[in-house]
Amino acid sequence: MTEKEKMLAGELYDSSDPELKDLRDRARKLCEEYCRTPGDDRARQTHLLDALLGGHGTHVHVEPTVWFDYGFNTKVGENFYCNHDCVFLDCNEIIFGDNVLIGPQCGFYAATHPIDPAVRRSGLEYARPIKVGSNVWFGGGVKVLPGVTIGDNCVIGAGAVVTHDIPAGSVAVGNPAEVIKKV
Repeated sequence: MTEKEKMLAGELYDSSDPELKDLRDRARKLCEEYCRTPGDDRARQTHLLDALLGGHGTHVHVEPTVWFDYGFNTKVGENFYCNHDCVFLDCNEIIFGDNVLIGPQCGFYAATHPIDPAVRRSGLEYARPIKVGSNVWFGGGVKVLPGVTIGDNCVIGAGAVVTHDIPAGSVAVGNPAEVIKKV
């Protein structure tokens, strides 16, 4: 099994693997080019998103700056909006449904590290997928941690740290994020 296959399977993998390094370098270059592209050059932005993302619907707008570890592990649906300064550590899948709004300075972190210090020092890491349903709004500064699923029709309040699954039709706030009401 290659290091990339291990990464996508959620197993411990070596991120210094040459193939993975090349893929991260490719994503970094595409992100840098995207961030330098004038905001009114929608055709160029779309072309770069086509090259970067694993798939996307129509009416997708991503404000600069934005950073992806790999890009191809992130898929977004129709009517996707991502505000400034967002980070996607997509060492595993990060999948968004339709009609998703992401506020500024949000982070989606599929990547994580072993708790055992000896294993962590070895340089191995792992990743868990993040899944977001449709009609979800993330306020500014939200952080979503590895392995989290957020259901349809949710609102995640500004500054929330989402450490566990959020059921559909929920408003969740805080650190760690807790459901405070149903929509």
